[in-house]
This record gives sequence, structure tokens and C-alpha cells, in this order.
Amino acid sequence: MTRAVDLLKNKFGVSQLYKYELKGEDGTVVLEIFWHPLTIAEREMIQKKSGSEDANDFALQLMIEKALDKDSKRLFADGDKASLRREVAASVLQEIQLSMLEAGSDKEVEEAKADLKS
Repeated sequence: MTRAVDLLKNKFGVSQLYKYELKGEDGTVVLEIFWHPLTIAEREMIQKKSGSEDANDFALQLMIEKALDKDSKRLFADGDKASLRREVAASVLQEIQLSMLEAGSDKEVEEAKADLKS
């Protein structure tokens, strides 16, 4: 029988890679964003780094820390935070952040529950 910790690591571990395509008004892909799932340790680090309890600051710092290109290189540098806050529409940033926060949360959880029962 598969141990619960092994099941969780296999189905939801940091080896998983998610992708989001940010599209322009004409439907063309403007930017591809990849990321690995957020861990508790990363969440704590990002909360400390954001320096605030504000959810917007956390989400922006999450995006800066976790967003990768197709070659697994960071898309954003720590110094990009101020520019992103001032010069990019909040709705675009929220679209990216929401996809990062919600990745794998529904269907895969149900699949893992079924695997655990079998």
C-alpha cells in the first residue's frame, strides 16, 4: 500500500510544473509562465520577503519568486516589484497570480483521494 506522504509527493510534489499563457486582446500569447507548486516553506519565505500581511503584496511577491520561463529561469528579479506595482495593470497581475495560486487545486485533489482509497 502506498504511504500517504509518498502519494502526496508524487501527485502534488515540487516536481510538478504548471503553465499559464497570458494572452493579448487578439488572442495571441504574450507571455508563457511556468512554475512549480508553492510549498509551506516557500509561503513562509515569501511572506517574510513581502514585509507585509497584505494579500496583494504576498501575491505579487509570489509571482516574482515563482514565475519561470520555458528554460526554468526566473522571469522576474526582486527589483521588478516596484515597476510591476506602478506600471502594469492590476487585472493582468491578478490574472497571473490567481492562476498560480489555484493551479492543481480541484481535479487533481479528487484524483489523489481516489488513489488513496484504492
